[in-house]
Amino acid sequence: MSTRCLHSVLAFVVIGSVSLLAQDATQAASNVIPQGTELLIQLTDRLDTHNIRTGDPFHARLVEPLVAANGVTIDGGRKIKGHVSAVEPGLHTRLLLSFDEVDTGHGWRPFFATVIGVPGEHGLKEIGEEGEIGRKGMTKEQIAEAVVVGAGEGAEAGMHSGGKRAAVHAAGEGAANGAFNALESGRDLVLDQGTALEIRLDRNLTIPRR
Repeated sequence: MSTRCLHSVLAFVVIGSVSLLAQDATQAASNVIPQGTELLIQLTDRLDTHNIRTGDPFHARLVEPLVAANGVTIDGGRKIKGHVSAVEPGLHTRLLLSFDEVDTGHGWRPFFATVIGVPGEHGLKEIGEEGEIGRKGMTKEQIAEAVVVGAGEGAEAGMHSGGKRAAVHAAGEGAANGAFNALESGRDLVLDQGTALEIRLDRNLTIPRR
């Protein structure tokens, strides 16, 4: 065989191999739900920052099916496992959730996602840059208003029971109670069973073929 013919054969083999690799890559990618996909899930556990701790497991389910390019589907209702990554108590309580696995119907697969929204909560929940869920506590103005209202109610009760001195004393107690109640109202964050979470995939999710 001449050198020219040999080069032609080798070139054909190389091109054919590259073509097959590209075809395999395309087929491999066709059963993938791509990173960045946004989807809706629903909690099947109740999460209350008053009694949950970092590391506690939680469960959720897919609300809608996920369909890969090749038609392979993860049905709606499939289970998701996750855990609580962080609980930050305080005036503005925050909760960070991590996702671990999803039941694809063809086996459990690693599942990496970030919470980007809590639909239907009418502004009671806010989402931080890292996906942490927070409760919007009362503003300083709202707390101050609660203090003033509490003081006024206490003073009125004191006047009825014991005159000016009792009114002053009761006003102080009323203000303290007003501040305490205002702070307590924004302390715990509760996500009830059935709460919807909007999430975004942080990595490609490959659906195994049957």
